[in-house]
Amino acid sequence: MSTNQWNIEFEEGRVILLDKPLNWTSFDVVKKVRGLTRISKVGHAGTLDPLATGLLIVCTGKFTKKINEYMAAEKEYTGSFTLGHTTPTYDLESEPVFQATLENLSDSAIHAATGKFVGLIMQVPPIYSAIKKQGTAAYVLARRGEEVKMEPRPITIKEFEITAIELPVVHFRVVCSTGTYIRSLAFDFGNELGCGGYLSSLRRTRIGEFEASKAESIDSLSAQVSEMKKLAGN
Repeated sequence: MSTNQWNIEFEEGRVILLDKPLNWTSFDVVKKVRGLTRISKVGHAGTLDPLATGLLIVCTGKFTKKINEYMAAEKEYTGSFTLGHTTPTYDLESEPVFQATLENLSDSAIHAATGKFVGLIMQVPPIYSAIKKQGTAAYVLARRGEEVKMEPRPITIKEFEITAIELPVVHFRVVCSTGTYIRSLAFDFGNELGCGGYLSSLRRTRIGEFEASKAESIDSLSAQVSEMKKLAGN
């Protein structure tokens, strides 16, 4: 391998399955991959919020053409909602505010409420999101204190199950279409139960046929790149 061509594999195109670390933005991951591979043509196939972990598909070189295809694929998430409180961002990016006690909330009611959200539904995205409003990201306007009105959008939730109940926390698994905001699902689910709720943890476990169990860490990718450089004599 030429000393100037150790990164040719990334230039030609590669799909990298990464397990996004907690507190990293999706752009942080892309920036890291750009730095490691020393190429500029790098993108990801579907944003994960900083407080989420799990599968992030990163494409390099010519394979960036596949990004839209991967973004359109069905997704699976696991995580937890905390009931009885809400937050402005619908997650722990902002401080929880008490809404209601959970004394009369039964396990059967929690399980039954999932049925309201399965199938084709209309969902209102969070105002703290990257959706553009008149050319500006909604979260920018919200942080300025400006009024932001989000329009409902059609999404499909194929599966929604509660996997464990440890009040005030409930654990879930969701299979859904692209464009679904799990933060909004947490907020709407809490409203359906009459007690409020927010997203307290989230992990993306699958995008289409790609699974988080097959994803590698940033450190693992760094080690691979170091080995490639060593073999190339860099």
